[in-house]
Amino acid sequence: MLRAGCYCLCARRALNRKHIGVVPQDVALFNESLGFNLRYGSPHATDEQLFCGGGAQEAIRLAELTELVESLPDGLDTPVGDRGLRLSGGEKQRVGIARCLLRNPEIVLFDEATSALDLHTEHKILKALQAVSRGRTTLLIAHRLSTVAGADTIAVLDRGRVAEIGTHQQLLQKPNGLYASMWARQREGQTEKAFNAS
Repeated sequence: MLRAGCYCLCARRALNRKHIGVVPQDVALFNESLGFNLRYGSPHATDEQLFCGGGAQEAIRLAELTELVESLPDGLDTPVGDRGLRLSGGEKQRVGIARCLLRNPEIVLFDEATSALDLHTEHKILKALQAVSRGRTTLLIAHRLSTVAGADTIAVLDRGRVAEIGTHQQLLQKPNGLYASMWARQREGQTEKAFNAS
């Protein structure tokens, strides 16, 4: 429902929840099995849907969790510990991504959902998410600009306001632009890390 130029999500709350998936930076996990945590929000999902259901249902593969599941002593039945204590930060985020994909929502919001991932894993997941995002609205909130570089439209926020808007290439072309300067600083930081590692 539109009110004074704003979209009101509260009008049909139950319907909206069904169509919106959110992957937060800090994923809530329970002291249950990995399978239980993946199915949270989709309790009737089968193992087949988790692994090879086709399209968005290939949640484990798309979220780069196959290797983790195969390495666990009891696979999907392995307990993850209180708040996911037995998983790394990146593994927790990938569980959140898989959980969201399993629900197959029309609108997906990723709020710093790849911040704990290494750049290589993030790149593979973003590539998979690009394919899954076709036909749905996807919003990415990120400080790591490589996460949003492939987006159709990027809105740069500064002090609570939209400072710039455009594609990655358009924003890089802006002289003295906020996005362009942040991009240069992040690239410089990645180069330094690579140099120090060698």
